[in-house]
Amino acid sequence: MFNGNTLRDAIISGANNISNQRQNVDELNVFPVPDGDTGTNMSMSIGNAARELARLQDETAGQVADVTASALLRGARGNSGVILSLLFRGFAKGLKDKDEVDSQGLCDAITLGVEAAYKAVMKPTEGTILTVARFASDYAKKAVADGKDALEVFEAMIEGASIALEQTPEMLPVLKKAGVVDAGGKGLVVIFEGMLSVFKDNILIANQNIDSKETVLVSSRNAAGEFDGEIVFTYCTEFIVKRAKSADDPVSLRAYLETIGDCVVVVDDEQIIKVHVHTNHPGKALERAITFGQLINLKIENMRDQHERAKHDAEGGTAEKTAAVESEGYTPVPMEKEVGFVAVAAGEGLQALFQELGADKIVGGGQTMNPSTNDILRAVELTPAQTVFVFPNNKNIIMAAEQAVPLSTRKIIVLPTSTIPQGISAMLAYDSDNEVEQNAINMQKAYEHVSTGQVTFAARDSNFDGHKIKKGELLALANGKVAFTEENMVKCVSRLAKSLSNRNTAFITLIYGEDVTDEQAEEVKDAVCEKCGNDIEVSLINGGQPVYYFIISVEQDELH
Repeated sequence: MFNGNTLRDAIISGANNISNQRQNVDELNVFPVPDGDTGTNMSMSIGNAARELARLQDETAGQVADVTASALLRGARGNSGVILSLLFRGFAKGLKDKDEVDSQGLCDAITLGVEAAYKAVMKPTEGTILTVARFASDYAKKAVADGKDALEVFEAMIEGASIALEQTPEMLPVLKKAGVVDAGGKGLVVIFEGMLSVFKDNILIANQNIDSKETVLVSSRNAAGEFDGEIVFTYCTEFIVKRAKSADDPVSLRAYLETIGDCVVVVDDEQIIKVHVHTNHPGKALERAITFGQLINLKIENMRDQHERAKHDAEGGTAEKTAAVESEGYTPVPMEKEVGFVAVAAGEGLQALFQELGADKIVGGGQTMNPSTNDILRAVELTPAQTVFVFPNNKNIIMAAEQAVPLSTRKIIVLPTSTIPQGISAMLAYDSDNEVEQNAINMQKAYEHVSTGQVTFAARDSNFDGHKIKKGELLALANGKVAFTEENMVKCVSRLAKSLSNRNTAFITLIYGEDVTDEQAEEVKDAVCEKCGNDIEVSLINGGQPVYYFIISVEQDELH
């Protein structure tokens, strides 16, 4: 069995091991865009736990696991960091009130962690860190059944994880084509191997980057991309439709709702249609429903928020949360107004723009450095409002933002904006005369009418999604997917803007980054105006963002 001190040293060793190897893990990413890297995110996430653990002495295994889970949750960066925090949250549950770790406790811990991680992802993708963790759990169960001790169970976990990691290219064709294994899965194996060094040989691996914070920041500009998971359906949406005489059969409404959610109930008679659905897109549900008639008795509730608040209230409520955030070195400010806003953005121009739109706090970060859950929580707690809307503005930050919900002393509504243009459009749609719930609906509907283009550079040679990409080429991304490569900036931006436009396009906004001069930006604007036609209004904003030369917002006229 392992006592608390041994478990503490093992987790610190695992954190040091991923810190030492983070660049190798980063290089496994197959998406050729400079973004928040898997190895760096996982290293910084568990590194936050290692710093907390270094202060502990002679605590029980259960207490060590609990401190690890709490620190990991707050320090989680990117989807890989969040999933890692969920795995260790399972460790905390499996080892609760245990003085030492035995074989069964270890098996329970990894099993609970895997269950929590799978539940958090709406459509789990096999061939990722989830698969690697699940194999580790399966091998642990077999080892316990065979009567193995705690060390042998942990060795079995690593064996299962390593076997799964080697199989990931067969599960995900994009990995096989690139000739690499999954980056998140590799990171997990590296952490486990660092822990085994203590469990088996009593050797705590040293952190070779302990004084190299600058190195972390530089390496985060490497190529990256993770297999993203979405949060499970969050919003319980209920309403009644007063049927129009010309309305279609409600069966078609049910069929549509089942494509965007679950727990769908559609009951109708000659006068009304009563609807219930769990979805991440209540705005889409309402848009489709309104084609059947007038909407009445609208109710949208954040189920995760309700569940977590009820659970935490039972465990100590707001006072406990306040004490928790104060322990991080800051005190929540008074709630002087009803609604506030927190946005994630990189670049002075973009940060200033969000402030002009009404954001109370800006969290620095985005593509190159994903902020942690605690970074977002700190911004929320320093916002003087009862309800705080959070705009992640990056698909790799949404999960970290969601993790802040149960930790906050105030109500958080995370609008899952995955790009800067979506965040801007959502904030513009806010109306102080509307109730909070109605604003949430309107803001989500607004950003769903926005298409996003991004122009960056290829950080590596790659063969991705049918495109042969050479390092240094301009990459055009249309709504997050590689559209084409180009060598000329003017041609690249104008072609991308044109491809995102259609006859309903009303506005195009060009946001240029820190590596683009004002003169170059004006030249690009002129080319876009010529390419897209005079009927579309084109505006130019100096965003000052890193990595992306241009971010393009294309808004459709909602009246069409």
